[in-house]
Amino acid sequence: MSRKTVVIGMLGSTLDAGRSPSRWERWRPSVSLVQHDLRVDRVELLYTEKFAELARGIADDIVEASPDTVVRPTVIELEDPWDFEQVYAVLLDFAQAYDFRDDEDYLVHITTGTHVAQICMFLLTESRYLPARLIQTSPPRPRSAGGPGTYAIIDLDLSRYDQIARRFRKEQEEGHAFLKQGIETRNAAFNRLIERVEQVALRSNEPMLLVGPTGAGKSRLARRIYELKKRRTKIEGELVEVNCATLRGDQAMSALFGHTRGAFTGAQREREGLLRRADGGLLFLDEIGELGTDEQAMLLRAIEMKSFFPVGADREITSDFQLIAGTNRSLIDAVQQGRFRDDLLARLDLWTFKLPGLAERREDIEPNVEFELDRVSEKMGTRITFNAEARAAFLEFASSPETPWPANFRDFAAAFTRMATLAPGGRIDVPTVRDEIVRLQESWTGQSPNADGPILEQVLGVEKAAELDPFDRVQLALVLRVCSTSASLSAAGRALFRESRKRRKTTNDADRLRKYLAKHGLEFAAIRSAWRG
Repeated sequence: MSRKTVVIGMLGSTLDAGRSPSRWERWRPSVSLVQHDLRVDRVELLYTEKFAELARGIADDIVEASPDTVVRPTVIELEDPWDFEQVYAVLLDFAQAYDFRDDEDYLVHITTGTHVAQICMFLLTESRYLPARLIQTSPPRPRSAGGPGTYAIIDLDLSRYDQIARRFRKEQEEGHAFLKQGIETRNAAFNRLIERVEQVALRSNEPMLLVGPTGAGKSRLARRIYELKKRRTKIEGELVEVNCATLRGDQAMSALFGHTRGAFTGAQREREGLLRRADGGLLFLDEIGELGTDEQAMLLRAIEMKSFFPVGADREITSDFQLIAGTNRSLIDAVQQGRFRDDLLARLDLWTFKLPGLAERREDIEPNVEFELDRVSEKMGTRITFNAEARAAFLEFASSPETPWPANFRDFAAAFTRMATLAPGGRIDVPTVRDEIVRLQESWTGQSPNADGPILEQVLGVEKAAELDPFDRVQLALVLRVCSTSASLSAAGRALFRESRKRRKTTNDADRLRKYLAKHGLEFAAIRSAWRG
């Protein structure tokens, strides 16, 4: 059984008009649909009540020209056919109520109707509310030649057009890469998040909420969103950033909304305020949960009304800004505790994106290594590199499930800044990596650098640690630190015996370290367990 072809189109109140016998000599777009070699099984003819008589006449003429074609005239209520919002809503209602069948192919006729109706038909087809292709009919050239004219079918499925599809994919990939600062991230969930962020950033001006732990990259992503929108001419003004945790007391209201001269003691001149400065641009309010409730109320009004009162002013000013808010806390908990307005959260929660911490994206650590090397190289004005063993040692530590990265990319970036500064000749070696690993581990456990006591007492116990000679204390403490930050006994052995192993024909670093630990009654697994505990 062959598939049926159905055409959905608006009645052309001008082009389709005419009831005299000479009408068959004129080109009428709705009738011409069935005068070609194109088989049309059904025509859905949309019209407004005032053109009911014309619609009946066109339906009769279509059947006369093609007896096998069924015509279903359908009334749509349009008070103003040039009101875009009204026309789109009416046609959307039609599309959502229509019973589209799997055994039928649909064509949307975009030649008839007002220009507004044609645009709405196109948009509904492109967005797949109307699962169809477009059909465009044209009069004969010259018109005096008579006949049905021509038609063209347009498929809006871009995947059917390789060149267009490739260009579209390239533009998407460039947008994703831009938001990720060119880092080839591998975490699937993070990559999906970035794709959605790009879609929203380029299609919507509504507020966005970035949620994630400290150091997850909320500020960095907000800046990239602004730069992407700027590059795509979606925004013209400047980026205004503020950490709301720095806004305290009476100064918070003034900093955000500005003040007039003499508004309060010390207000000797007018202050613009951050919201006004962000007019036409983007305002990034990091740690928005730290705002006071009064500031939250005014911010909500500014988002919804695009206007607000500066402190001390009796006249509103306007500012049309786009808002990105950031938080590392649960705003839902803050609402329940009465510290955050539920109506403001509802306004911010339209587009919420949760950024994962570094420990949740361990597969992205390696590509971020190259990014950080480039960053510190540019900052220091010289090329910073790893040697192969140092790179392997750092990646083994950084990617280990036991490495917590509590401050996320802040810790990660700081580690590269320190290693680059201390790297001999700009080349990071294993001792530099080992020292950095010890420093990170000590900072995460609250231990002061070079303090041997805590790790010895934690692993050996207080009494046994006190019995060690000073020489043994220093040596054993170093061994314990390396073991506590290494993923395996072999990795710890390679780090500890890097130089001496070069002079030996055969190496067994793991066995050598195992014997050293056994002298003190220790095992590698027990060390890691004791120090983590």
